[in-house]
Amino acid sequence: MTASLKLGNHLKLGNHVVNPPVVLAPMAGITNVAFRRLCREQGGGVYVCEMITTRALVERIPKTLKMIAFAEDEGFRSLQLYGVDPDVTAAAVRMIGEDGLADHVDLNFGCPVPKVTRRGGGSALPWRRRLFGRIVSQAVAAAKPFGIPLTIKMRKGIDDDHLTYVEAGLAAQEAGVAAVALHARTAEQRYSGKADWDAIATLKQALDVPVLGNGDIWEGSDALRMVEHTGVDGVVVGRGCLGRPWLFADLEAAFTQGAGYRPVLPTLGEVAKIMSRHAELLVDALGDEKHGCADYRKHVAWYLKGFPVGSDLRRRLAMISSLAELDDLLGLLDPSVPFPADALGQPRGRVNAPGKVSLPYGWLDSRDDESVPEGAETDESGG
Repeated sequence: MTASLKLGNHLKLGNHVVNPPVVLAPMAGITNVAFRRLCREQGGGVYVCEMITTRALVERIPKTLKMIAFAEDEGFRSLQLYGVDPDVTAAAVRMIGEDGLADHVDLNFGCPVPKVTRRGGGSALPWRRRLFGRIVSQAVAAAKPFGIPLTIKMRKGIDDDHLTYVEAGLAAQEAGVAAVALHARTAEQRYSGKADWDAIATLKQALDVPVLGNGDIWEGSDALRMVEHTGVDGVVVGRGCLGRPWLFADLEAAFTQGAGYRPVLPTLGEVAKIMSRHAELLVDALGDEKHGCADYRKHVAWYLKGFPVGSDLRRRLAMISSLAELDDLLGLLDPSVPFPADALGQPRGRVNAPGKVSLPYGWLDSRDDESVPEGAETDESGG
């Protein structure tokens, strides 16, 4: 099924216009203030910080409060919450409003990680429809006095035999959410296989609130194809921007120019400049060169994916301990090397096999049980 591509239709979250209609998905250990700034320098959209656990926020765990860091020029501060208890989730949203911590709150119902689903959270939670409904409705009510738009992000369901996305989307709409985002995979799929864009189209047809599509957007052209195929109001990008923050420039060009746009791909020299900039931002954000460089190392392989760079230099770049060392090593790269065409449209980041979803004992027995599983809430910081 297809829908006509309507460029220029801007996504609205509350009173905020999102143009282009692009959202950076929260990724643990990735979407900190440094990475978000790097991406914002490339193009417009909404840039969500790392996922925050509700209990850790309510209990004001110092590490959690430190994670809620926004640059002064982040005009629309977006924060994702993970929680299982409706009352704790509502308290966390109320705290965000009272303390002015963010301008937008997204609730996580899409995480497939076992430590989350075995507590009944993330992508496991919509199966318990009454509990899901309470969490969303109480969170929306808590956000309303502060004018904070509240959205949700979810998956299709636990597996193909336990799909929940349409029912959950309708329940969230009834509760008053500003938008619904769907990662078109089940929890069982994790990050394997292909995203089911037909499911996104089905959800879009079922809801009146804006729907955002997530899954297999590696290039700006993929976003246009998703909009054309599903009719969604915007797209959510996760793994596609790992080592490629310029994807947001590509997406902005795609939504501005339409199907006739042509992506501008960086040379290795231009990639090296972005790599250096990323490291500088991390050092500045963490306030320490040693820790900033250590955090930066995991990004090296993503930046160099597909480029003809020798294994020894790659290894040395992934072990840097100072900005000076990084710049010296980047100076050894051939700046004229073009971007590798065979790396386009390829998965990045986690690509794992499907796996049985870890669930609390008896979780699938009753859809209407709204009790919170014992030990579901955690004061761990982030996802």
